Amino acid sequence: MSIKHMQEYRDPVISKGLIESLWRISNRPIRLMEVCGTHTMSVFKNGIRSVLPENITLVSGPGCPVCVTPQNEIDAFLGLSMLEDVVITTFGDLIRVPGTQSSLQRERARGKDIRVVYSSLDALDIARKNPDKKVVFLGVGFETTAPTIAASITMAREDNITNYHVFSAHKLVPPVLAGLMEIPDVRVDGFMLPGHVSVIIGSDAYITFAERFRAPCVIAGFEPADILHAISMLAEQIEAGFGRLENAYTRAVTAKGNQKALALINQVFETVDTCWRGIGTVPLSGLKIREEFSAFDAEQVFEIIVPYSEAQTGCVCGEILTGIKSPPDCPLYKRLCTPTEPFGPCMVSSEGTCAAYYRYYCG
Repeated sequence: MSIKHMQEYRDPVISKGLIESLWRISNRPIRLMEVCGTHTMSVFKNGIRSVLPENITLVSGPGCPVCVTPQNEIDAFLGLSMLEDVVITTFGDLIRVPGTQSSLQRERARGKDIRVVYSSLDALDIARKNPDKKVVFLGVGFETTAPTIAASITMAREDNITNYHVFSAHKLVPPVLAGLMEIPDVRVDGFMLPGHVSVIIGSDAYITFAERFRAPCVIAGFEPADILHAISMLAEQIEAGFGRLENAYTRAVTAKGNQKALALINQVFETVDTCWRGIGTVPLSGLKIREEFSAFDAEQVFEIIVPYSEAQTGCVCGEILTGIKSPPDCPLYKRLCTPTEPFGPCMVSSEGTCAAYYRYYCG
């Protein structure tokens, strides 16, 4: 892609034209969900909500991997951190998510060996340099992080690094969209689909969902003009009375996606039913490490003790993740729950809806 092509998506004149077109397309009430947490942050950072017609409402969805990780998995991570000679490695956001009794951040302050890394390959390097320790990487994420985590497992096997393990808590986007549509209180007229995930899985991965629910769906990039263009395309579909899948991010997303990355995912992982915070168990929406690689599966290798798990009372993060409520609807928001003292994961993550509201929204 040329620099000129990229600059077009940052051109304020183009954005202004898209804004003006939105005011002409439709007057009917429209609720659109930006599924991706990066879209949510871009929407707030660029003030996109403030320039939309009053009839168009944006709601955030389950696009923050840390946020959708259920309480029992957070507590399992904490259980792992209690084991002797175990080094926990994780992305930064996850360390502050409250579990039922503690958090990884608190346990690190108490002396547990918990390290923030930038990738699973960093965790693999820690295992390579510390053969006397058992290193566990907490594999939280969507289809975007799964290929590199799969690569770290295959590299560990090839290099005979037997003290490296992964707890796979991966979630898959297309299945959860169907799960959302089956929740009675969820009302979404159209979906802005995630660009990063779509680069990996390709636009074809959403065809079954779009056809089954006749849902207006547009894959979008992350520049302001990208998002405004996607909103315009969704509004046009809704006004015309039909729903289909469209790709507005063709400079990065192809129909079939990244075939090498998908092959690596399929080599190491298999799909399983898994639980999403706020949504419940969604069939075939998670990734489990295949039996062939079970020596690297933390759930298989370790006896993880989780005394009990229970959701935080008063936190409505689950309803925020489904677009049923917004952060100001939560009784804890800006009171007991702030970025410095987060009560729920939606306030912890840099892609969390509550964090975005707190940082950019005055309401």
